[in-house]
Amino acid sequence: MLDISLIVLSAGESSRFKTKAKKQWLRSADKPLWLNVTDFLASSYAFKDVIVTGSAEELAYMYKFCDYKIIKGGTTRQNSLINALQYIQSEYVLVSDAARCAVPRSLALRLLEEAGNADIIVPYLAVNDTVIYEQGVINRDKVKLIQTPQLSKTQILKEALFQGGEFTDESSAVSAYGGSVKYILGDIKAEKLTLTNDRNSPLSMLSPPASTVFTGIGFDAHRYEEGKSMYLGGVKIEDSYGLKAHSDGDVLIHALIDALLGAAGAGDIGEWFPDTDMRYKDIDSAKLLESVALFLTRVGFEIVHCDITIVAQKPKISPFKQAISKRLAHILNISPVHVNIKATTTESMGFTGREEGIAAQAAATLKYYDWTTHENINR
Repeated sequence: MLDISLIVLSAGESSRFKTKAKKQWLRSADKPLWLNVTDFLASSYAFKDVIVTGSAEELAYMYKFCDYKIIKGGTTRQNSLINALQYIQSEYVLVSDAARCAVPRSLALRLLEEAGNADIIVPYLAVNDTVIYEQGVINRDKVKLIQTPQLSKTQILKEALFQGGEFTDESSAVSAYGGSVKYILGDIKAEKLTLTNDRNSPLSMLSPPASTVFTGIGFDAHRYEEGKSMYLGGVKIEDSYGLKAHSDGDVLIHALIDALLGAAGAGDIGEWFPDTDMRYKDIDSAKLLESVALFLTRVGFEIVHCDITIVAQKPKISPFKQAISKRLAHILNISPVHVNIKATTTESMGFTGREEGIAAQAAATLKYYDWTTHENINR
């Protein structure tokens, strides 16, 4: 069996693909696109190593999905590939993009069968229509639309990329380096997912996202602190005393962040915003919630509902419920009716009853972003 590794490039996002979620995080049933593509290609051969690149802010979350080696991608496709190649020691490497979400197994196998016949094996599509470039007609028989995956001799590909220059795919780099290129007929099903309104979008080959609903819970408590303003749910409640914390002490938002992260299986607030990091010293907790909400959207979730209980003997929360609900709804991009705020006391029992501090408990519900309903997606 040949010594071959697999790289799937998933970092970055497209400026032309217009959906709420990043395209590599669209779900096919219960799997994000990048994992669906990697699992499918990995099952076609006993690869020595399987490496997936991801955006820096998503790596910790990607680790939770699989046992593949997940590494930080770069700002460009080429940078991501160079980063991944540092971990490859096999004689050959098969490189594909997460956006090639419907590569037929037959194409992958035909590529692997060609190993050793050139420095790089490249699938292409022929052009059937007339091609005009700057007023001149080009011989369409000479035009090739290049696809991935591409199978390269690892050392040649490394040398080709490390020589410098900007390349949009592996074959361009290998060709510029003087390496040999063999083209094999590709497959229309292996088209790259680029535009949401592609006539024959590869999304048509995927399953709709699962209708699963995810629920998370969060809890937080903080002591009172004199001489500090109090914020709950991003709303100023009291001027003469606030809550002791590394941030602004917004106990309600902290509990809500944990609930949202819990529903997504994405860790907790301490992992995301550690109190040892001076970037978060006295920070407005609403900004932390905004970053978590953005993350959830980018990795393919929609926030459905949240229910929050504030436990405090003082101050009185009732006058602020509506303002808190509206502020949180705005941050989470949902209707205020789906942000329920409750308040209670402990009848003078416990630390809240002794007026030592405030506690908050939150529950949040998420669902997968349903890309099948996007107005520009054809299925």
